[in-house]
Amino acid sequence: MESTLVVPGRFCGPPDTGNGGYTAGLLAAGLAAGPVRVTLRQPPPLESPMVLTTDGDVVSATFGGAVIATAEHAELVADLVEPVPFATARAAQSHYPGLVGHPFPGCFVCGPTRLPGGPDGGLGLHPGPVGDYGPGGDGWVATSWVPDASLADDDGWIGPEIVWAALDCPGGWANDLGQRPMVLGRITASVDAVPEVGDRCVVVGRRLGADGRKSFTASTAYDTDGRILGHAESTWIAV
Repeated sequence: MESTLVVPGRFCGPPDTGNGGYTAGLLAAGLAAGPVRVTLRQPPPLESPMVLTTDGDVVSATFGGAVIATAEHAELVADLVEPVPFATARAAQSHYPGLVGHPFPGCFVCGPTRLPGGPDGGLGLHPGPVGDYGPGGDGWVATSWVPDASLADDDGWIGPEIVWAALDCPGGWANDLGQRPMVLGRITASVDAVPEVGDRCVVVGRRLGADGRKSFTASTAYDTDGRILGHAESTWIAV
């Protein structure tokens, strides 16, 4: 079976490429519910049709004959990242490292130049440190998130790919992306619910470890009532 997938220009990560979490969420939609692992092999193009091919339980996206990403069901083993109060998450944002040094300032999820709202707006997530953070710490970050109406469709529905996007960068900023730029290499996520416009959500991330150029993180998103929207574990590759 073949179809196509296009990442609109609004949903960029690094310049001229699709945000990894958002792209992964679109690709995961081709599989049944449950945790899905998406491996990003090449930067996803923007505004260009990728060919989707389903082979058994694996969905692949290709562009110009190259495999861009694959999606398949997988076990999600990382523990949930503990939530913090909305006020704590909002206070943490003032210490967001990306405000003074961001490798991709136009990122849809966490770019400081992408304010929420309007057809070109971003998510406005600014994950800052909470708890014991930094050298010898555990890399625990948090950000508030209030989804705006521009993220919803005509029926007011916010798609699960937006939650996938929200789970992306807060994991990355559990590392020091400002000093050591990284891109998402793999994300395994389960999205159980979607927020409503105006919800006072919290997204938290935690560093799990590192191996050479690879770093491993977890992230969890919670809605106003503390309900889990989604949970993810990710592998980041230093560039």
